[in-house]
Amino acid sequence: MQTLTIKVKDDLVSEVMTVLEQFKDSIQVTKDKNLELDPYFYERQKELQQIRDDIKSGKSKTTSFEDFKLEMESFEKELEIKYAN
Repeated sequence: MQTLTIKVKDDLVSEVMTVLEQFKDSIQVTKDKNLELDPYFYERQKELQQIRDDIKSGKSKTTSFEDFKLEMESFEKELEIKYAN
């Protein structure tokens, strides 16, 4: 058996389900739990995979928490100096 995804406009769902009913012994219709919780699940998954691949390949780099913290402290000091009353 293969798993396929189809997108059906809301106003056609009942018609599509009626057509699929005649194949009920060969087709199993289920809702994707991931999409019920997050309608953009697969788009986010693809984006995160791309970010991960970019980091692994060296196209993007990560910053340690300590480096990030130091950069933010420096940035905060710059803002304080710039906008001090």
